[in-house]
Amino acid sequence: MWMAMLGENPLVTCHGVVKIYGSGNSQVHALRGVELDVYAGELTMLVGPSGCGKTTLLSVLAGILRPTSGRIVALGADLTELSSWRRTLFRRDNVGFVFQQFNLLPALTAAENAAVPRVIQGWSKRRALAAASELLAKMGMADRVNSLPGNLSGGQQQRVAIARALIHHPHLLVCDEPTSSVDAKTGHTILELLRGIAIEFDRAVIIVTHDNRIFEFADTMARMDDGRIVSVERSQRTGDRPATLVG
Repeated sequence: MWMAMLGENPLVTCHGVVKIYGSGNSQVHALRGVELDVYAGELTMLVGPSGCGKTTLLSVLAGILRPTSGRIVALGADLTELSSWRRTLFRRDNVGFVFQQFNLLPALTAAENAAVPRVIQGWSKRRALAAASELLAKMGMADRVNSLPGNLSGGQQQRVAIARALIHHPHLLVCDEPTSSVDAKTGHTILELLRGIAIEFDRAVIIVTHDNRIFEFADTMARMDDGRIVSVERSQRTGDRPATLVG
């Protein structure tokens, strides 16, 4: 069992993380010695130009990719030392994913989509659906739990995707461009929801985004360029935690 390191300790820490794709002359250096701390109770944004390494870093932080070198320590576990199977178990139990395109199953209702992670964990369908319906109701979707994705608006589909990511109570929630397919008003509603989750449930929320309409919601903003974090800016809400600057 992994234990969350809450309070003043980072939930996730990167130490000199390098990720190289390919070999020889075809090598691509996606990450170049990244140093970053991610705290529970905060919404952290990874921002920067396309191709700068944001999505790769998100995948490394979530235990999807193993870095070429460096260390990722999450909830007290060194992800770089875990086998592929142990990393899979870590993701299943501790990480929630919100994808850019929602990735909802079109033949399943909102509640059924949100219940999928609990069913994978071995819960009965009845119990999982009850938990999913309760969570969707808290997100203002009580009247849409039996609706198919095709009958939901973009914002409603995104809420279902967030409910699916949250239903197993992950310590870490990672989001890839969660507002790219919705209008500004819906995007703000989604960010208010995500930030509320971070604060109320003491979870770490990490968002990769190009959407400058939502920057105001960040507690910590890590700006990336060419595989490096070039600055970390913290809002006044985050208190006295030190910023990190890697050139």
